[in-house]
Amino acid sequence: MTWTIAPEPYDSPVAAALWRAYYTEVSDRWYLLHEGRRTDPGELEREIAARTGAELAPPSGQLLVGRYEGEAAGSAGVRLLNAATAELTRVFVSEGMRGKGGAPLLVRAAEEAARALGARQLLLDTRGDLVEARALYARLGYSETEPHNDDKYAEHWFRKDLLN
Repeated sequence: MTWTIAPEPYDSPVAAALWRAYYTEVSDRWYLLHEGRRTDPGELEREIAARTGAELAPPSGQLLVGRYEGEAAGSAGVRLLNAATAELTRVFVSEGMRGKGGAPLLVRAAEEAARALGARQLLLDTRGDLVEARALYARLGYSETEPHNDDKYAEHWFRKDLLN
């Protein structure tokens, strides 16, 4: 009953499957909350294809995949915004694997990856309806801060110093 976390090419089949699961879930949650429906399948396919994850490739980014008992079950990515600041993104654990301790391990591994890229702080954004994510970040020492981007879906922004 153990997790392993390792770098994964952003364009691997495993990364693509996790990205599809992540994006489908967060998109459907938004549409169900705001419009009472799931994401239009055509829109979903366009958005998944448009966001390749190339920014998570070395040397300025890293995608990590968590495996539980060998099964790909989650992801977290970091990308440098500048020499001292990285962004945490694509933090996701598959629904059936939640509650097994993977999310904090993925975030901590992403923090280490950001440090290895030279970052001294990590930023992220999330939405109000993603209450589980907001609770996780607060538990892991992230503090809510001013907006660092203009993403139309972002409602909460967090920051953590990585100097420790």
